[in-house]
Amino acid sequence: MDSSSKKTSWKMLALMGFTVVWGFGNVVNNYANQGLAVVVSWILILSLYFIPYALMVGEMGSAFKDKSGGVSSWIGSTYGPMLAYFAGWTYWVVHVPYLAQKPQSILVALSWVFFQDGDLVKGVNPILLQSIVLVIFIIFLWIASRGVTSLKRIGALAGTAMFIMGILYILMMLAAPSLVDLKSATTTWDASTLMPSFDFKYFTTISMLVFAVGGCEKLSPYVKEIKNPSKNFPKGMLALAIMVGISALLGSVAMGMMFNSDLIPADLKMNGQYYAFKLLGEYYGVGNFLIILFAIANTLAQISALMFSIDAPLKILIGDADRNFIPKSFAKLNKHGAPINGYKLTGILVSILIIIPAIGIGNMNTLYNWLLDLNSIVMPLRYLWVFLAYMALRGFKRNKDISKNSDYIFIKNDKVAYLVGAWCFAFTAFACLMGVFPKGLVLFSSEWFFQITLNILTPVVLVGLGFILPKIAKKENKLEEALNTEMQA
Repeated sequence: MDSSSKKTSWKMLALMGFTVVWGFGNVVNNYANQGLAVVVSWILILSLYFIPYALMVGEMGSAFKDKSGGVSSWIGSTYGPMLAYFAGWTYWVVHVPYLAQKPQSILVALSWVFFQDGDLVKGVNPILLQSIVLVIFIIFLWIASRGVTSLKRIGALAGTAMFIMGILYILMMLAAPSLVDLKSATTTWDASTLMPSFDFKYFTTISMLVFAVGGCEKLSPYVKEIKNPSKNFPKGMLALAIMVGISALLGSVAMGMMFNSDLIPADLKMNGQYYAFKLLGEYYGVGNFLIILFAIANTLAQISALMFSIDAPLKILIGDADRNFIPKSFAKLNKHGAPINGYKLTGILVSILIIIPAIGIGNMNTLYNWLLDLNSIVMPLRYLWVFLAYMALRGFKRNKDISKNSDYIFIKNDKVAYLVGAWCFAFTAFACLMGVFPKGLVLFSSEWFFQITLNILTPVVLVGLGFILPKIAKKENKLEEALNTEMQA
C-alpha cells in the first residue's frame, strides 16, 4: 500500500481541530457577556487572531516536526531549557483554576439530571457548596493517583455526544421558526444590537473570546502526517476557522432567538446550556428528554475533563522538563505511576482556590461566573509561549536553519511574520489584562476589590511559584553531587 494513502487529509485535520478547539459552552458564555454584539466580535476575533494563530502553529509544527513536547519543545529549541521549563510550568499551572471549577460544573450538571433545574446549586451558601466541591475534587484526585483511567475514556464518548448535541441545538433552533412557529425573543435585529460598543466594559470581555478559540497548538504533531503539508495544512486550518466561525455565528444567532439580547439571564453562564436544551425540548414537544440527555452527557464529560486535567498537564511538565529545573522529589512516581508529590501540590493549590473566594463572594452564581472569568484570564497565558516561539523562530538569526526546514511557511517575509507573531502576543496579553477587571459589580465596592485582587494575585502567584522548583532542584543536585564525591573518596 502506498504510504501516502495513510496520510491525514486536510478535511480530517479540520474535523479533529474543531473537536479540540470548539464547544457549545463557547457560544453560551460569550453571548452571556455581549449579547448579539458578539456576532461582530466573532468575525473580528476569527479573522484578526484565530486564523494567523492557527497558521503559525502549522509552521512551527512543521519546523519542529521531530519534537514531541509541543510548545515546551519549541521554546527549548529557540530560547533554551530554562524558558522551556517555564513554558511547561505555565501549561500545567494554568489548569489550577480550571480544576477548581470542574467540580462546580459536575454539581450543576447533576442538578439538571435529577431535578431539571439549576436551583440546587444557585441557592446554596457558597462556603457550604464550595466545601462539597472540595470533597468532590479530593475524591477524584485520589482516584487519579490510583492510576484509574476508565473514567477518562467514558468521558471522551460523552464529550463526542456533547459536541454532536451542540451542533444539533443550532440546527433545531434555526429551524424552529418554520417548524414550530417560534418567535424570536430578541425583537430588534439591527446595527444597534449587532455592533459592539468598543468601550471599557466591552474590552473586559474579550479574554473569553480568546479563551474560546485557543488550543489549536495541540494539532501541531499532525503537520508531518498531512500529505503535501505546505498546501494542505493551511487549507485544513482555514477550514477549521470557517467551521468555528459558522458554529459561533449561527450559534449566537440561535441564542438571540431564544434569549432576549437586552435581557440576558444573570445565570446564563452557569445554566445557559441547560436552559437552551430545556426550551428546545418544549418547542418540539419532547418534554425534558433533551435536557436530561444533555445533562448526563455533560456530567460524564466534566468528570473526564477533571480527570484528564489532573493528570496530563502534570505529566507533560515532569516528562519534558530539564532535571536542573524539576526536583527528583517532585517527579517521584507512586506504585501506580502517578507523580504523587505533584498531585499533592495540585491538591493544595486547587483547595485554596476553591475555598478562599467563597469567603468574599456573596452568592453561588457570582462565584461560578467569577471562576469562569478567571479561567479566561489565566488559561490564555499558555498561548503567549506559542507566539514567543514563533517570534524567535522568524526573528532570531540562529533559528534560520530550523525555519528553512519547514514544509510549510505561513509568511515568507521574516519581518512581517515577526510582526504578526508580536501582534498575537500583544493582543493575548491585552485580553488577559482587561479580563482582570470584574464584571457586573458596582465599581469600587468591597466585592469588586475582592475580585480584582484575586484576579491579579492568582496568575502572579501561580506563575511565580515556578521559580521555587529550580531552586529546590539546584539544592538537590548539589547534595547529590556532594554525596557522590564523599562516596568516591
